[in-house]
Amino acid sequence: MSGFRTGLIAVVGRPNVGKSTLVNQLVGAKISITSSKPQTTRDRILGVRTLADAQFVFADTPGFQTRHRSALNAAMNRTVTDTLADMDAVVWLVEALKFTEADQQVLRLLPKTRPVILVVNKVDQVEDKAKLLPFLQSMGEQFPFAAIVPVSALKPEDGDYLLEVLKPLLPEAAPMYEEEAITDRSERFLAAEILREKVFRLTGDEIPYAVAVTIDKFEEEPSHKDETERGLVRIEATIWIEREGHKPILLGKKGEKLKRIATEARQDMERLFGAKVFLNCWVKVKGGWTDNIGLLKRFGYG
Repeated sequence: MSGFRTGLIAVVGRPNVGKSTLVNQLVGAKISITSSKPQTTRDRILGVRTLADAQFVFADTPGFQTRHRSALNAAMNRTVTDTLADMDAVVWLVEALKFTEADQQVLRLLPKTRPVILVVNKVDQVEDKAKLLPFLQSMGEQFPFAAIVPVSALKPEDGDYLLEVLKPLLPEAAPMYEEEAITDRSERFLAAEILREKVFRLTGDEIPYAVAVTIDKFEEEPSHKDETERGLVRIEATIWIEREGHKPILLGKKGEKLKRIATEARQDMERLFGAKVFLNCWVKVKGGWTDNIGLLKRFGYG
């Protein structure tokens, strides 16, 4: 495959700057969950986009944590630093006209031995466009960037342009994944992430970030109609919270909140998996799990 380029690209930034939204746009599918809450992404998730002459493997990382000290946040920060160690290129995402202490912390982690592209997100939300150029110039003085790319992570054309900027930075190599692959993660993992996203989105600020989801059962029944179609996927999941007082908030009146969470999660799973899904959810309390190394490993964060 002469001339074909393949590379690993880390997408890093402070919490809530739009990393997962950008990765989903670049991949062309929702493989990373999103919400307005910090600490939504907790693992390194690889998203794959294959073009005729290149394969981009994006590593969506947790936002680098400078607050809420806990074993969970320490694990997320290790994920960020470990990811940066073995990438071919790095995308550092910041928000237009904002450069905070949290951004400064990420800046200190950027590798000097890999090309780094500064991607300035949410430029479409800037009312006074005259302020953009001075901001971009100021940011350009912070680090020897390979390129500075203003984008709106929600716009497909901006994602396509970023791919063209990234392409020459990747080494010539054979693809790492099959052409149709979009992520390295299993459907079981993605099911847990989708359910956790719905908890974050539908409970507002009532439930803190200390929510975990485990998939207790993931089974696919054979299709009785057409061998080319998938059968019913049966999923049983547990939503873990830290305090007993959070349980009635998550359940809602007569269980209506949990029912809505499960319904929206099931609909997203069906779209992503291309199959009918039966989803059954329970809520359980496990106090102090965010500082318990054993429980973090059980929940997949160790």
